[in-house]
Amino acid sequence: MLEDLRLRNLSAETQRAYVHYISGLAQFYRTSPEHLSLEEIREYQLHLIQHRRLSPESVKQFVSAAKFLYTVTLETVWPEGALPRAPIPHKLPVVLSAAETQEFFRNVSTIRYRAALMTAYGAGLRVSEVVTLQVGDIDSRRMLIRVRQGKGRKDRYAMLSPRLLEVLRTWRSQHPAGQRQAALPGEWLFPGFRRGRHMSTASLQTVCREAAQLRASRSMSRCTRCATVSPRICWKTEPTRA
Repeated sequence: MLEDLRLRNLSAETQRAYVHYISGLAQFYRTSPEHLSLEEIREYQLHLIQHRRLSPESVKQFVSAAKFLYTVTLETVWPEGALPRAPIPHKLPVVLSAAETQEFFRNVSTIRYRAALMTAYGAGLRVSEVVTLQVGDIDSRRMLIRVRQGKGRKDRYAMLSPRLLEVLRTWRSQHPAGQRQAALPGEWLFPGFRRGRHMSTASLQTVCREAAQLRASRSMSRCTRCATVSPRICWKTEPTRA
């Protein structure tokens, strides 16, 4: 299965997810998945929904993993719609006020992480896209940010606001690497603590959670995803309790 995933050049994250769900299937029945019937796989899908209470997104990913294993790797003929995919509910994000947004960024302790989170928020980038930005991806002449191999392994451009450009220049001027006259080819915009590595997604998400837990005017309880698109930001809000 791993060989088939690699031959199709699926992302490392997709490969890990597919293997994770198929491993869970094998452990549940304590046998190799090649010996399971379609009805047993459907029962496991029902187990994920009723007992594990996985989200529709997670169950949908299990269905994709199972379909790949059986129809591609094991070359099994499945009837159309053998494993139903539940519709994923669409929910509007909570939009924070300008004051709450400013309060959140004030709670981020270092300019390094503040600049990274402002880039995610201001340009509508995912965490994985922010941490892999290179200095050369910032085009101040055309006011664009080049995103390399984002979701779906596609390149795209995001808008660069004057305010965000000012923040990034401030960050670069305070970072030792930014004090050179010119950027080196392939230099990370947000380098990690290990030499030659970029900032990790886990560290940026952790900082996001910590800033959210400091609570601004409303209770910011949980960092769901330091990602996409303005005006969404990387936390959920709950009404203040009396």
